[in-house]
Amino acid sequence: MSRLSEEGFVRFEADGTKALLGPAATVAWASFADSWNDLPLDGFMADGGRYRRRRFAAFSATPRSVERKPHQPHWQSRDYNPLNGGVQRWFEPVTDTIAEHPVTQGVIRAGLELFHPITSLAPAAWHVELHQFRIEARADEQGLPTPEGAHRDGVDWVIVMLVDRRNVESGVTDIFAPDGTSLGSFTLVAPGDAVFLDDHRVLHGVTPIRPLDPAQPAVRDVLVVTYRRADGD
Repeated sequence: MSRLSEEGFVRFEADGTKALLGPAATVAWASFADSWNDLPLDGFMADGGRYRRRRFAAFSATPRSVERKPHQPHWQSRDYNPLNGGVQRWFEPVTDTIAEHPVTQGVIRAGLELFHPITSLAPAAWHVELHQFRIEARADEQGLPTPEGAHRDGVDWVIVMLVDRRNVESGVTDIFAPDGTSLGSFTLVAPGDAVFLDDHRVLHGVTPIRPLDPAQPAVRDVLVVTYRRADGD
């Protein structure tokens, strides 16, 4: 993928993403998206916010196989996440049904197909982390998709895929060079819209969301998948 190699990110419209994931994922999309209605509150928000729900899972992935790892905490250093980093965060696990779902498996494999061939000294196995996020907003409380601001995740590669967006104003994705230069801004609007990122080369952030209709809540559901060299590679 020349643009990913040259610019550090590439955006896919929903149809392009679903083509990468394959027909089984497209057929099963509705049950995948419905699982976002069963996400518990993120209890590790240092700002005290109650606008984020999530589940988490980790996998070992190679171009030949994807295997779920035992449930484990998510950890980031404060260098990458000054708000919530520096602690082991034990989130509720992604359900087995969703971990094995054709969309989940399709996304992980699509990332491998794009990232593995262009990674210098690619590892034998990737440590893959998967996050289901729901950001909620109301008239009296905005929702913060990236409360830490523009950031890197401290991994090698990142996928952000929109799953649903309802009654949302804003939620613009911004991409920056390490020196702060803007490299692009766009909004993930349709289910399946996605961006694939080189976490070494670019920072990413999303502007706060607000309800278009103040009488109704705003909801932004995304899947985030990160890839890093497994320990020892």
